[in-house]
Amino acid sequence: MKVTVVGAGNVGATVANVIAMKNFASDVVLLDIKEGVSEGKSMDMMQAAPMLGIDTTVTGVTNDYAATAGSKVVVVTSGLPRKPGMSREDLIGTNAKIVKGVVDQALQYSPNAIFIIISNPMDTMTYLTLKDTKLSRNRVLGLGGLLDSSRFKYYIAAALKEAGMPATITDVDGMVVGGHNDKTMVPLVSYAAYRGIPITKLLSPAAIEDAVAKTKKGGATLTQLIGTSAWYAPGAAVATLVGAIVTDAKKLIPCCVYLDGEYGERDLCIGVPVILGAKGVERIVDVKLEGEEKAAFATSVAAARETNALLATALQ
Repeated sequence: MKVTVVGAGNVGATVANVIAMKNFASDVVLLDIKEGVSEGKSMDMMQAAPMLGIDTTVTGVTNDYAATAGSKVVVVTSGLPRKPGMSREDLIGTNAKIVKGVVDQALQYSPNAIFIIISNPMDTMTYLTLKDTKLSRNRVLGLGGLLDSSRFKYYIAAALKEAGMPATITDVDGMVVGGHNDKTMVPLVSYAAYRGIPITKLLSPAAIEDAVAKTKKGGATLTQLIGTSAWYAPGAAVATLVGAIVTDAKKLIPCCVYLDGEYGERDLCIGVPVILGAKGVERIVDVKLEGEEKAAFATSVAAARETNALLATALQ
């Protein structure tokens, strides 16, 4: 089964590499507009294959969408990454035109593909893709919830260790919903646990508040430290989404999808838990939000709608 990754920058190359290492796809096509970049990176991956037990074939191409024909999944990472001091919303003008062009070309050769959008501002780029292509909503989703949830788990595990519990990150369960936005994402404390024990029974309110705050600015923290957007965790997160689709795993994963009445909202794309399988988004899981978390989700929805409103101007 073929998977295409558009954009051979840090995130795109990591996506392709992790997919190859997991061996669930027969072919990965890595496409970029810059001559030689995807070819060189794919060659490097393939030269590592004998040592890593990789059977997947990774092929790099320069702007050759014909090579992507028949892809089951198309991952769109194209666009400018964030720099220190930039918000994801600062990228809308440039990235909207890039994403629209990429998706339109990919659809010509893979009319049945499922699209995963990474480009920022991700919630709005996912909404743009759905509206522009008029694809069914199960075939368009965006990364955000899974990545932010992994960061939430990281900070919860750190807080538990600080509190004297030898928690590894795989012992922690946590989920983030809402927009992929430093200010308005919603880490769900009410659903966070350490091996089934609610973190509210193990951590002080101050420690929990600190973990939530660090989660929200997780992407900005990394951008400040390394000078650009992160790529290892985003790449692994995208590969996880692709794997759930290609293997028909029916996994519950929070990601950005179009709402049509779920959570009391319509006509926007935002992060909520879904079941991912061979058809893409096979079901939206409507978890109950109450109190502060319900209010925070409403605030996140309002922020996503404000960013969506900028699309018309951005595409002129």
